[in-house]
Amino acid sequence: MTRTVSILGSTGSVGRSTVALLDAAAPGEFEVVALVAGRDAAALAEQAKRLRPRVAVLADPAAGPALEAALAGSGIASACGRDAVLAAAGMPADWTMAAIVGAAGLEPALAALARGGTLAVANKEALVCAGEIVLAAARASGATILPVDSEHNAIFQALDARDPSVVEKIILTASGGPFRQASLEHMARVTPEQAVAHPVWSMGAKISVDSATMMNKGLELIEAARLFSVPEDRIEVLVHPQSAVHGLVQYADGSLLAQLGSPDMRTPIAHALAWPRRMHVDVPRLDLAALAKLEFYAPDTVRFPALRLAREALRAGQGATTILNAANEVAVGLFLGRRLGFLDIAAVVEEVLASLGSPAVPDLAAVLALDAAARQDATDRAARRAA
Repeated sequence: MTRTVSILGSTGSVGRSTVALLDAAAPGEFEVVALVAGRDAAALAEQAKRLRPRVAVLADPAAGPALEAALAGSGIASACGRDAVLAAAGMPADWTMAAIVGAAGLEPALAALARGGTLAVANKEALVCAGEIVLAAARASGATILPVDSEHNAIFQALDARDPSVVEKIILTASGGPFRQASLEHMARVTPEQAVAHPVWSMGAKISVDSATMMNKGLELIEAARLFSVPEDRIEVLVHPQSAVHGLVQYADGSLLAQLGSPDMRTPIAHALAWPRRMHVDVPRLDLAALAKLEFYAPDTVRFPALRLAREALRAGQGATTILNAANEVAVGLFLGRRLGFLDIAAVVEEVLASLGSPAVPDLAAVLALDAAARQDATDRAARRAA
């Protein structure tokens, strides 16, 4: 049967990989319902002409006329703005990719969950800043959430969900980023260009900086706790420079199951796209003989305090993880704009967490209000550092 698909964040790195998989699929295997992007009208129009969705939507109203012009005569509907994004996310589809970066992806993900189906989650921030709300929405509609992050997808594949009581711990791996062996003195002088130059993965600027600070792994730790209902003290992080082992699960009998593969996002995306089947993907096969060795190290939380901050926020509760995510997004944006130092990213996040605590966030309105407060606090604190 044809599987209907929507992509939220189609012009980002994960979205483009998803589009490539759909392009390569057999005719009739998938039908695209909606493509949603931020402001890149040209890229979205090009994708729409290839995949023929019912509608193509941009979040930025200012880019709407360019999209409309690019799709003129194609028969593909176009729209723009927040309401259009939410309407597209809520259109019936069997499978939806949630890949809008940052907290901006939360409302569209919830709109997709509300009508059921399967939500493939690449936007880890939705589970970080509103995990309890997202999981409750999935339970209410009967929707299925599938992880797309390579680490969480690896855990999903290695996890025997039939009896979670026999799981002793899960292990997330981290490449260590471009500064794995750098001194604090070196990191204090890091430029945005150096921070986004990831040694293994090809990713967008924000997630590349998160990888460099290891905040990405902190966010993944929080996401893993919520996705797999595992306590924080049973989630381990190991630095694994080869990025061949993406995740491991340790069981009560001593067994340690791992998922391995080449560092290519098309593999976990394809796993989620075809689940519960598997589909052929033309990605490089992992050559263990050529790789020769697999190394693992404990992370250094002195040089990379983001991991410690994420654990503390997870223990404190949903309000703290909302603050962590918001403050980090602001700090990373300011660093990329050369208005904040690299080491100041984690420092600003820690100050905002200490200032705002972990207030209750019982609903989406409370999450969004706390998110806004944390962003303002982070902006103010960063400005004082720059003064």
